[in-house]
Amino acid sequence: MKCDLVVVGAGPAGSMTAKAAAEAGLDVVMLEKRQEIGDPVRCAEGVSKAALKKMVELDPVWISAEVKGARIWGPDGTEIVMSEDRAGAEVGYVLERKVFDRALAQQAAEAGAKVMVKTRALGLLHEGGVPSGISAAFVGESLKIEAPLIIGADGVESKVGRWAGIDTALKPKDIETCAQFLLQDEKIDDEYCEFYLGNDIAPGGYVWSFPKGDKLANVGIGVLGSKANSGTPIRLLREFVKKQFPEGKVLEMMVGGVPVSGPIETTTADGVILVGDAARQSDPITGGGIINAMRAGVMAGEIAADLVPKGEVDKKSLQVYEKRWRETIGKSITRNFAVKEFFVDLTDDDLNHLIHSLDGVDVAELDLKGLLKVLLRQNPKLLLKLRHLIV
Repeated sequence: MKCDLVVVGAGPAGSMTAKAAAEAGLDVVMLEKRQEIGDPVRCAEGVSKAALKKMVELDPVWISAEVKGARIWGPDGTEIVMSEDRAGAEVGYVLERKVFDRALAQQAAEAGAKVMVKTRALGLLHEGGVPSGISAAFVGESLKIEAPLIIGADGVESKVGRWAGIDTALKPKDIETCAQFLLQDEKIDDEYCEFYLGNDIAPGGYVWSFPKGDKLANVGIGVLGSKANSGTPIRLLREFVKKQFPEGKVLEMMVGGVPVSGPIETTTADGVILVGDAARQSDPITGGGIINAMRAGVMAGEIAADLVPKGEVDKKSLQVYEKRWRETIGKSITRNFAVKEFFVDLTDDDLNHLIHSLDGVDVAELDLKGLLKVLLRQNPKLLLKLRHLIV
């Protein structure tokens, strides 16, 4: 098989890449190792309303819940409430990722991309020492797909990056090990996403509850790899659920890893581009990455459509992708990584002190940067290291 572009991975990053490139006229093949796109769900499924609407025309069937805002709980139970339009890129809609991911893949197919499920990429093909396609297994049969450019949209465990010699290794402090339950309980608030902080319940991370309607929620935990000795995510999540939702019933369970690193040194090599979690483009504070993945996918698809016909797919030519994503989503990733690095070292007493310092402050309409500015003003000594990122 021959084509202009091979996309490995049919999540939001891969489908947006394939769609953008196909709409621009490239012959695109998108591979998905699983037999069903979007399943299993390895995500809390939250996304900003405004950000999603900028990327795609919204279909109501993608949405399982629409929330009013976010509640942030300190270690001692103190509460902060933020409106959905200010709470960040993961609050607003709670998606049905199984439906959403398939819809994006369908849009790529409608644009002209060939979508192949149950097709596992096995390695890069080379010609003259340069990547020239993908070797794969399609329903157990070997397959070679020749293409001048390969897009790695294959998630946190990206093999495409490693095959291309790109260093995507993550230090323990740069990955959250996660567990999530689909939980049913009458105590679930169907109108708010909730975030629980504290080193006892989630060392270096947090517990989340993202409602899906009818008293269902994705209740999950992220534990920073460098602090994983405090307990496995599943055990810590079970302890939290037992305390917070003692009558809760677990209907599904998943585990996985989420990169919370700053931008890696490079996301390109000769004939190869990485997007989404494969490129470590998720938010280092929250671990959320749907919108960043979609934006990076569009960039990669448009750039592929420009460069492939010219035969300009060497690493130097692909720097236009590096420049474009780093000057946009890369800036917020860099800033948020520094903020994360500071906050993960705070004690529970520090966190409680910061939250209590907001007494009397109306934080409902503040975004993250605005909230940090208020915290800096109220706690100048404690947050001194963050001054250059906030002001």
